[in-house]
Amino acid sequence: MITALSNPKVKDVAALQKKAALRKEKGLFAAEGRRFVAEIPPERVVQAYATPDFAESPEGRALCERLHPETVSPEVMEKMSDTRSPQGILALVRMSDQKLCDLDPARGPLLILENVQDPGNIGTLFRTAEAAGSGGIVLSGDSADPYSPKVLRATMGAVFRLPFVIADDLPGTVRSLKEQGVKIFAAHLKGENLYTEAAFPEKTAFLLGNEGNGLSEEISALADRLIRIPMEGKTESLNVAVAGALLLYEAMRRRICPPASS
Repeated sequence: MITALSNPKVKDVAALQKKAALRKEKGLFAAEGRRFVAEIPPERVVQAYATPDFAESPEGRALCERLHPETVSPEVMEKMSDTRSPQGILALVRMSDQKLCDLDPARGPLLILENVQDPGNIGTLFRTAEAAGSGGIVLSGDSADPYSPKVLRATMGAVFRLPFVIADDLPGTVRSLKEQGVKIFAAHLKGENLYTEAAFPEKTAFLLGNEGNGLSEEISALADRLIRIPMEGKTESLNVAVAGALLLYEAMRRRICPPASS
């Protein structure tokens, strides 16, 4: 059992929790909590750690039999954890190796996120996209790290169930999607149509921008159409996760209840 806070493994996990550059360099991230760790595809688990109390508990026994975690003291688990009250189980996980071709716009609309910074928004968009039948998510390289502890917790496991890619060249990625027949709709204050009026073809993607500045001119110019969400009062913009939910569920509503033919 690991009991020393100075143990190199303990230091490595604690560093991964805090440093996005280190996560990217090693291709690893830390996931913790019973329900979340249970969601991890087994082939992506590199190493698991558990406290004795968790390993011996009814809820932890089956999970530990599957993951064969290394036992650590409660103090060590607290050192490795990003939460105030660790549940006693943590795993090191390989990052996804999915490519753009793994996204499925024919299944449901894609979300393309440019420079979205709030971890809670990213996590909420993952959960909403999964619930609304999205075909996947594209995140620009300057968006919040989807493997940060705050984002991971906010996804409630959707990060393991929904295909996604990180695009260092977002304009090039958008152009590639367009070449594949995906129609790009940008949520924009200058939209010529309301989102309820726009016709969404079988392969659709929604572009959403930064919380404070919206979409850049370069990315907006790549959209096939600018659409807007109506707002009253003095509100200048909607929360990006709310906007994404409206667009995804409007597309879902049309799939479930297509207009009657005349």
